Amino acid sequence: MPKATWNGVVVAEASDDTVKVIEGNVYFPPESVSQEHLSPSETTSRCHWKGTANYFNVSAGGEINPDAAWVYNDPLPAAKEIAGYIAFWHGVQVSK
Repeated sequence: MPKATWNGVVVAEASDDTVKVIEGNVYFPPESVSQEHLSPSETTSRCHWKGTANYFNVSAGGEINPDAAWVYNDPLPAAKEIAGYIAFWHGVQVSK
């Protein structure tokens, strides 16, 4: 079962509902992410085939990991299966 952990805290855990994209990132369904560990960031980025990503800061164990999670709320058609799903990086460990 895929799990995302940061600073000793599980911030996301999913069953078979995760989606893995070409780059290898695992996208978790929003209901499998502990929302209390996320706070919106003003950071965005643009992918040529997925569209615009919005970022979150991840907090756990009294520390904040800036822009360590992202979501494509309105992805381009080629990435429609990850709409609203959340992925992690910047030291967040994702086990598959």
